[in-house]
Amino acid sequence: MNVDRLKLWRDVHRDSLLEDVVPFWQRHAVDREHGGFLMCLDRDGGIYGTDKPVWLEGRAAWLFATLHERVEQRPEWLALARHGCDFLVRHCFERSHEAVGAGDPPIDLGKMYFLVARDGRPLRMRRYSYSEVFALMAFAAIYRVTREESWRQRAIALWRSLVDGEQSPAQATKVDPRTRPMKALSPLMCLLSVAEIMLTIDDSPEYERVIDSAVDEIMRDFVRDADACVLETVGPAGQKIDEPEGRVMNPGHAIETAWFIMEVARRRGARDLIQRAARVLDISFERGWDSEYGGLLHLIDVDGKPPTQLEHDMKLWWPHCETLYAALLSYHLLGDEKYARMYEQVHEYTFGHFPDPEHGEWFAYLRRDGSVLSPLKGGTWKGPFHVPRALLLCWKLLEEMIAEA
Repeated sequence: MNVDRLKLWRDVHRDSLLEDVVPFWQRHAVDREHGGFLMCLDRDGGIYGTDKPVWLEGRAAWLFATLHERVEQRPEWLALARHGCDFLVRHCFERSHEAVGAGDPPIDLGKMYFLVARDGRPLRMRRYSYSEVFALMAFAAIYRVTREESWRQRAIALWRSLVDGEQSPAQATKVDPRTRPMKALSPLMCLLSVAEIMLTIDDSPEYERVIDSAVDEIMRDFVRDADACVLETVGPAGQKIDEPEGRVMNPGHAIETAWFIMEVARRRGARDLIQRAARVLDISFERGWDSEYGGLLHLIDVDGKPPTQLEHDMKLWWPHCETLYAALLSYHLLGDEKYARMYEQVHEYTFGHFPDPEHGEWFAYLRRDGSVLSPLKGGTWKGPFHVPRALLLCWKLLEEMIAEA
């Protein structure tokens, strides 16, 4: 890409973030009455439900703290980050034994709910720990911009619950382990990501050890280079499970994992690991790209058998977000033009199908042919995270690439 091309893409990402996506959520999602954010938004931002998915509350708070940190120190962004984090602390934990004075022990926040009512009353608890993952991200982000020690202590407490306690994200499998022991990719990639985040607020050597272990396990047990696939679930020692669930590949998760690992390798200057992570991207893109209609398929059976998930051939917003950044980062780090072509291919499809020019933000769910399946802009699974994160990361990386050109 020449410099003019880089500047064009930079402007697209920056302007989409600051003039479209973030304003949509600021206008429509902030719950001024009860705190937190309303996620169930129709195409025009109208509210169609008021229950609050806790993991998305953490994502929203993370976004506004990160905008304040990386874009501009706007008081309204910091206020919204506090607005979200305060709601998490007040309402989203099963128990809370906070002690934040000098010399007090670490804060014990307990297990988090998955869903609460608009006013914060508990509705649903799940085995997963994704509420904890994104609350940790939010608390770490607001600590970095405020330097208020209580937020750092909350993040550390959540980290301890993830790696030591009963809330380990590895419990995300749904089957009886006595019959079919399994482990999943998604919890490992989350642990890898939050360990990287913890390095920004704490100097414990534990985080690097966890990163090393997670990367090794992912590359050893989930990435099947010989079979050109990345499995979502495997047996305890990485065995392939020859059942529909064991043959699932989620290209979006694999690609997100690839750039997580690539960022670790970039920080460490480990070119070999960058190349190995880029191979994960290659495999996932080759497997996932729909050669007939364009876009990334949601799920595939790695052996070519009929997928059992009815949504398998849909085009979802978030895998395209992850691929935009993964391809751009690979191009920046390796200089291989195939990643520039991959980025432009994904960019053309993504910006040609997902953004809503009439009401703003992005559609979430497309049919295989690219037509809009649902008009919603937010819900239990979509909030202000994958889209703004990808736009921000691509914008800032393009700035770096322009400066080095």
